[in-house]
Amino acid sequence: MIRSKIVRVLIIDDHPLIVAGMQKMLASIAEIEIAGAAGSAFEALKTLKTVPVDIALLDINLPDINGIELCKKIKKEFPAVKVLAISTYCDRSYVSRMIENGALGYLAKSADADEILKAIRTASEGRLYLSLSTEHLLQSPAVMTPPGSPPALTRREKEVLQLIAEGLTNPQIAEKLFISPLTVDSHRKNLLTKLNVNNTAALVRLAVEQRLL
Repeated sequence: MIRSKIVRVLIIDDHPLIVAGMQKMLASIAEIEIAGAAGSAFEALKTLKTVPVDIALLDINLPDINGIELCKKIKKEFPAVKVLAISTYCDRSYVSRMIENGALGYLAKSADADEILKAIRTASEGRLYLSLSTEHLLQSPAVMTPPGSPPALTRREKEVLQLIAEGLTNPQIAEKLFISPLTVDSHRKNLLTKLNVNNTAALVRLAVEQRLL
């Protein structure tokens, strides 16, 4: 079957290396046109107002607001745009919240060109795309969290959260845990997303309220 329709894709991710890799991968696919790249929610919304976009490949962790909230904004302001979430985290709460906010799929950043193309084609047709691992995650009752329950945190996330509450900066946390500041920043963004807050003060306050500290 010959596919002639060009799909215009906007990449929304704040990591330049990932964006460059994604652009290179997508540029090799004839039916895809890269509409642009945005490193923040502000840049993404600005681009969507000026450039025709069919598919938004949206990272969960962004510097201004998280991808879950941005997905909701995109679907409200640009309903014709199909959103595909892409993240290093395969977490049930992320997947379900993205889909609730209008995303038509969820991909791991480790996905190859064939899977990304399959997801883009599926979303372009208005159908939901889930990888096998993500589909299993949503269907498994064992990982379902009761409404109102605190989010499940990994051991490392709990360590980072405790040090954030103690007032340490990213470089200080990195030195204490023997990890890079970028890794700390990624955990910090992940915590903000899991607890659905926008800043450190709210993160610590909610963590105390939910007895995560």
